Amino acid sequence: AMVPHPLEVGDSPGHTWCGRARGWAPRRRRLTTVGGWDERETKKGNRQHGSHTMSHGDSICGARIMPVIQTTTTSGDGATRHGGTSGPAERRSRVGGMMRGVLIVTAAVVGLVGGVVAQTPDTVFLEDLTWTELRDAIRDGVTTIIVPTGGTEQNGPHMVLGKHNYLVRYKAGEVARRLGNTLVAPVMAYVPEGDVDPPTGHMRFPGTITTPPAVFEQVLTYAARSLVQHGFHDIAFLGDSGGNQASQGAVAERLNAEWAETTVRVHHLTDYYPGPGDAWLVEQGVLEADVGSHAGMHDTSSFLFLDPSKLRQDRMVRGTGPSGNGVTGHPGRSTAEYGEQILEMQIDAAVRQIERLRETARRRER
Repeated sequence: AMVPHPLEVGDSPGHTWCGRARGWAPRRRRLTTVGGWDERETKKGNRQHGSHTMSHGDSICGARIMPVIQTTTTSGDGATRHGGTSGPAERRSRVGGMMRGVLIVTAAVVGLVGGVVAQTPDTVFLEDLTWTELRDAIRDGVTTIIVPTGGTEQNGPHMVLGKHNYLVRYKAGEVARRLGNTLVAPVMAYVPEGDVDPPTGHMRFPGTITTPPAVFEQVLTYAARSLVQHGFHDIAFLGDSGGNQASQGAVAERLNAEWAETTVRVHHLTDYYPGPGDAWLVEQGVLEADVGSHAGMHDTSSFLFLDPSKLRQDRMVRGTGPSGNGVTGHPGRSTAEYGEQILEMQIDAAVRQIERLRETARRRER
């Protein structure tokens, strides 16, 4: 079907065509009076007027272009005309062609809009779905959900405060895709990080946000209750920070005791964090002191592979501990190759544990 084009498409910013910013092409195009394309070079001194016929296979916004009406006409003597004056019969022919082109364009618009409305996004993230899409997914067997917990905390002068949130969202998404029939809840970004006054732990560094363990556990509890209410059977807590682990374990234990006579289970994933990455680095010959335990080689390597923009690579210096720059280890020894392997090991560990727990952690119906 022929796809509509604006009567005048310019290259000034701020306007869009099918999701692309204006200025995506170096030409200005306008719809001619016969439904074809009149193309004019914008470069001064290089104007051309005439027809431009889209060929089979060309596409705009994913729809195939079919040439419908030519803008050229041929006279009785065999000469080809491009526009210009014409007689009444030719003008009537052009008007009829224009109307046919408008009808075809309108049909294309309706078809495109209808396709977009009916499309379900290819995502494993709960927050990217509508409530009706989620309802249908649960009805179709998507009954496992991962609740990732991250943290907003200092990670030295070389790494962003949202480290845990970025990394755990990525890893949770990969786990969900490999498992199948699994979604990922929004990341919990506020977790226990120390006391506020006087500040302890990471709270001694600007940017850290903390919650008391009891508050964090309440949030976890009601997130799980909400998800069970909607039809999920397996809720997996995936914690990317050390301070999250005890609360996740406590909430899972309490809820599993409460729901013991049901098919619902809450899983605290212990194989994921800290995971085998640190030990693997030592096996590669890296000094344990360089591996570190906070904002060291583990997370720095992960970002070098996944998203180096989250790092300030000119500040990846040896850590001086919690009383210094907040880093333990030597992030300057990190590599993207290390990061790829570390991420893969954590993702695989989580997948295997969830698969195992879905089979063994609930009472089997006789």
